[in-house]
Amino acid sequence: MNKTLKLTAASTASMPRIIILTVTCIYALSGLFGHDPWKNDDVVGFGAMWMVAYGNVHDVLFPHITGRDILLGPPLPYWIGGLSIQYLGPLIGEVNAARLTSGVFFLASTLAIWYATYLLGRRKEVQPMAFALGGEPTPKEFGKTIADGAVLIFLACVGLAIRVHEASPLLTELFGVCFLIYGVVRGFDKPIQGGVIGGIAIGMIALSGSLWTALLLSIPSLLSILLLHSKKTSMKMLLVFIITTCFMLSIWPLTWKLSAASPEQIRQVMPIWWGQYEFIGWINLDSIEFLGINFWSYTWPVWPLFFWGVYIGYKNTISSWRSAHLMIPGSLFIAQLILMIFNQDLNERFLMLLIPPMAILGAFGLPYLRRGLISFIDWLSLLSFTIVAGFIWVIWFAKLTGVPAVTANNIARYLPGFVATFEPLELIIALIITFIWVMIVRWRISRAPKAIWRCLVISASGTTLMWVLLMTLWLPTINYAKTYQSVAQRFAKALPTKIDCVDSSFLGDAQLASFAYFTKLPLEDNQTCEFKLTHSSEEARAFAILNHQRLTLIWEDRRESDKDERLRLYRVTQK
Repeated sequence: MNKTLKLTAASTASMPRIIILTVTCIYALSGLFGHDPWKNDDVVGFGAMWMVAYGNVHDVLFPHITGRDILLGPPLPYWIGGLSIQYLGPLIGEVNAARLTSGVFFLASTLAIWYATYLLGRRKEVQPMAFALGGEPTPKEFGKTIADGAVLIFLACVGLAIRVHEASPLLTELFGVCFLIYGVVRGFDKPIQGGVIGGIAIGMIALSGSLWTALLLSIPSLLSILLLHSKKTSMKMLLVFIITTCFMLSIWPLTWKLSAASPEQIRQVMPIWWGQYEFIGWINLDSIEFLGINFWSYTWPVWPLFFWGVYIGYKNTISSWRSAHLMIPGSLFIAQLILMIFNQDLNERFLMLLIPPMAILGAFGLPYLRRGLISFIDWLSLLSFTIVAGFIWVIWFAKLTGVPAVTANNIARYLPGFVATFEPLELIIALIITFIWVMIVRWRISRAPKAIWRCLVISASGTTLMWVLLMTLWLPTINYAKTYQSVAQRFAKALPTKIDCVDSSFLGDAQLASFAYFTKLPLEDNQTCEFKLTHSSEEARAFAILNHQRLTLIWEDRRESDKDERLRLYRVTQK
């Protein structure tokens, strides 16, 4: 029991299930459907899933983009996406079916975070002090309200908005991290079940991310099992955890054996499966610089609550380093941070994996927030998201009406050729979500609820408002700016009717995946093709000179929204 925490039952009233479920579903599903695959990660992930759905055994076992036989990564996300395309594609469309898997994994991640936090919140060491005459919350009530806070923190993270709505393998890895936390926590009550869940989670991380990530995240998990569980429970859970992990890690190599993969193929796979890590020598200074610049903006507003939760936890909890609510998420956060500073190709996508442990630990700091800080968070969120929402509405109005003229001219300059059309359904949805936002703000300001999650309502609903408005009022604009569909169709018309192949060696992954999907033409990394499509004419010309080839330009174009990108089609002849 925590003798420094005094809470009444009224302050731990949990949020109605229907409300938190509705908000989560709206956030998860908005923006998944009704648009083309977008540059960059979205279309690359979809391209590999598309190959798994319609390719041969090699395409399934070693996911890659059409025409480029280079493994993108471990296969689990692409297997799941390919199955979704096969079975749901004819019903809802191939692109929608691929992205649906991301929405499902995000919802599953949210559910895992809620249950893990709920189980941690029921533990004796975090319970508020009991009053002499009663009135304190029960362990279940306290656990539920802390779990609600963790989900709201998770939803409020600004950096998640775009990434969780892409056909990306990171969504499977994100769920693996959340499922791992839940498995370790579940082991307190049900060690065998917790061991199975934890082992499956490690396997999912390995089969969607990298072996190094899975192995290093298993270390804090094993330490938590050994240090926090009783001896009898820990040994039982540890054995099941290791057996399940070994089974999961053997799935992909077993398929190599069954498919008679060549030793050369396996040698090419292993460096990619291990991941872009270098543990010999100095840490990657570029990764540290990247974290120092991007961590604060990407994880806002999670990081202030996370560090506050760490401070409060170690200050007020007896034997704090052995407290499950601190050790389990905290050790996983540290392990991931160590991985990132050794990563040779760190980008903002990997920051997404830090959010689950940060949200869980940050939720335990909510009961200690003072009224002045709560008011500051509320008003900052209210002001920020109201300004953003107003900006989105103004831009939408300017696109349709040309008023204000300055805004309309700027849009025309950045997106030449874009013609805005009025979509009644999108307007109705945007008006409804804006009305809900106004009602939430009115409720929060007028009623001053006592629940400890109250300071997160505006932040989480504001993030949802921002994303839904973007995916309704701005969806045609964003789709126009990020799709290759129109330029791919113009490229197809520039080619002769019958061709053997088009060399795509000098295209980026996103460009190749887009052109292959939209045109269904035989694009492949083959220098002997009669035609060459490139976005780097300098490299193509240098290669042609070295190989005594003559390049004749027959088509040149670009996406309307990208002035720097130039796509060129050449006919290749020998000198």
